[in-house]
Amino acid sequence: MMKADDGTWECGSCGFTKPTGDAAQYTVTEDQEVGEIIESSEETALPETDAICPECNHDRAYWYMQQIRSADESETRFFICSECEHKWREDDN
Repeated sequence: MMKADDGTWECGSCGFTKPTGDAAQYTVTEDQEVGEIIESSEETALPETDAICPECNHDRAYWYMQQIRSADESETRFFICSECEHKWREDDN
């Protein structure tokens, strides 16, 4: 996994480094650890689905999945409201 460090991407396994580029093209959500970054732009590439926002009750949200627990646990679904941009997550129970 590549982590951002002082304007450079660094691979935790092999030590490969690469400049990070323009920081304005990345979004870090509240639930991410420092160094976990999702690339974004004005026009999002994330898929959209029916989901009720807990903040504004809008019925559409962008979503993505991320492995945040051990490998034998299911992925966590993250949602971003397409209206107010509130972010929340949904774990499998």
